[in-house]
Amino acid sequence: MFLLVGLGNPGAKYAKNRHNIGFMAVDEIARQYNFGAERSRLQGLAREGVIETETGPQKIILVKPQTFMNESGRCVGGFMTFHKIPIAKVIVYYDEVELTPGRCRIKVGGGTAGHNGLRSIVSQSGAGFKRVRLGVGHPGREKMLSHVLDDFSSSEFTWVDTLCDAVARTTPLILEDKHDAFQTKVSTLAPPPPVPAWLRGGSGDAS
Repeated sequence: MFLLVGLGNPGAKYAKNRHNIGFMAVDEIARQYNFGAERSRLQGLAREGVIETETGPQKIILVKPQTFMNESGRCVGGFMTFHKIPIAKVIVYYDEVELTPGRCRIKVGGGTAGHNGLRSIVSQSGAGFKRVRLGVGHPGREKMLSHVLDDFSSSEFTWVDTLCDAVARTTPLILEDKHDAFQTKVSTLAPPPPVPAWLRGGSGDAS
């Protein structure tokens, strides 16, 4: 069994924030693979389903923590403990300011780079989970908080929707540990848009 976690903040106020692109990604996975109805469990909103891979069907739990971003680890740790899911089978989808908008990269383990949702999960459960990093751009340190808590513009949702669709379609590749193939396929299905000039001063696309 795998645990797929989208990071974000609960409630309509935050639904379209850049910080909530993780929620958007797992919602699209649930839609494409016909997961069951969303239920409130263990401080999160969860759905269950099955995704077919080349090695056979994989049982999946999708969860959106409802503890607010800074306490995401409490929800994730609860699901891991209750369902006996090892850290290696946890995949977290989140907004990454170190990637330009529309870029997607995957990594296993490592630091948190100041992301409070990741920091909370690491403090509760350890660092060895997979991270699907969804680029939202870096506006400069002074504007960081307002940037991630601002809504995507209507024009940005063109690439956001395309990226979430591509990430969902290629989910079986992550489950099979085909990380390079996943990144290549997502880039093909969802080419990143031109980078706005006001985001060019960020930290780039560090891996």
